[in-house]
Amino acid sequence: MASSAIIEVSDSNFDANVLKSEHPFLVDFWAVWCGPCKAIAPIVDELATEYQGKVKVGKLDIDANPATPQRYGVRGIPTLLVFKGGEVKEQIVGYVSKETIQKALDKHL
Repeated sequence: MASSAIIEVSDSNFDANVLKSEHPFLVDFWAVWCGPCKAIAPIVDELATEYQGKVKVGKLDIDANPATPQRYGVRGIPTLLVFKGGEVKEQIVGYVSKETIQKALDKHL
């Protein structure tokens, strides 16, 4: 876990952390064996620091926490979901640029 701004999200704490968050919440669904997940991780870390206080950022390991990805229909990883008010507002699948993620976040600030 690179950035201290990143919250470790799990099946057990997902609702309390993400759905009840007062701020928009970006969740990175990832797995240890996923190459593109490793590639996008530094971007997610940067965004967690840059948006601190405005957007919460969490990572959810899909192998350790299978219920939540299934609940939200996550089929490919990395998948980034932006939640606001307990609902999915944006979905980004695969490796994308930092700008693409920023645009998705900025819409919900």
